[in-house]
Amino acid sequence: MFALIAVSPGCFAAHDIGTPLTADEIAAWNIDVAPDGRGLPAGSGDVTTGAHVFAAKCAACHGALGQGLIGDALVSGRGTLASAKPKRTVGSYWPYATTLFDYIRRAMPYNAPQSLSADEVYALSAFLLNQNGIVPPDTRLDAQSLQKIRMPNRDGFVPDPRPGRL
Repeated sequence: MFALIAVSPGCFAAHDIGTPLTADEIAAWNIDVAPDGRGLPAGSGDVTTGAHVFAAKCAACHGALGQGLIGDALVSGRGTLASAKPKRTVGSYWPYATTLFDYIRRAMPYNAPQSLSADEVYALSAFLLNQNGIVPPDTRLDAQSLQKIRMPNRDGFVPDPRPGRL
């Protein structure tokens, strides 16, 4: 387990430890996307392109159809969360399509995280949402359309009561 500790910006500089980061260096890592879509980049992608990207960059771990191999299953599982063997997938468990984009963008593919373009991530999101029956096969996603998708398990989570949280 890791613990994050808040320190003042000058803390390390006072001890000649490290190099201060520039605004551009910080911006390169500030790629988070909020549930409401804040932080989504420009770009777009469709289901067909997503199928090709998935085959090339995801299927080796997640299976040809997202059924899971060494990586988790990404499709099916609807209606299983209350069962003795819940199947947590994009279609059954994930609460926001925008945070699906965020996760893919930051962490995938496993062997090369953050290597996908925004267009590839939109396309992969469209493909996975289609495979889970959430969007039709002719879907093209972008920042505006992605945040409008209502995931099947949106209400399956406890809301965060802190101000400014979704």
